[in-house]
Amino acid sequence: MDQQKIGNFLKALRKEQNLTQEQLAEKLGVSSRTVSRWETGSNMPDISLLVALAELHGVSIAEIIDGERKSENMNNEVKETALKLSDYAQTINDTLKRRLLCLTVAAFIGMIAFAVIEMTGLDTPGSVYEKIASAGLGLGFGTLAVIILYLSGALTKIKARRLARRAAK
Repeated sequence: MDQQKIGNFLKALRKEQNLTQEQLAEKLGVSSRTVSRWETGSNMPDISLLVALAELHGVSIAEIIDGERKSENMNNEVKETALKLSDYAQTINDTLKRRLLCLTVAAFIGMIAFAVIEMTGLDTPGSVYEKIASAGLGLGFGTLAVIILYLSGALTKIKARRLARRAAK
């Protein structure tokens, strides 16, 4: 952080509004000597005053800390990028939700098949019904495990580790 640059920026902002150091100090409830120290770069404004300074001068806190205005074009580009990332994340989320819904429906059907086969007594050893019942039960428990991993965030961690390993290669 370049205190000189920030000081010069604060001075320029004050002058843009045709304020003296005394007038600015009065608006912020500080001494004119404090404002002078900010502008020379020997001191920095207190964190609690950054919001008031930003609002007073019509800039962002980030611009004050950087000691320069950010172009409006850059701000729009950042906003557009953030919106695109948000749309991308929403698309991925929607896709994942559809897949989980399909998996849940398949598991539900499998569990119903298991229950019907068990209740009717068709699950004789070695029969095709026993295999269907086993598959339905396995699908149900497998889906339950995947949903638990997804909701707990463990799937995200597993995927991040996998990506990190690929990047390391």
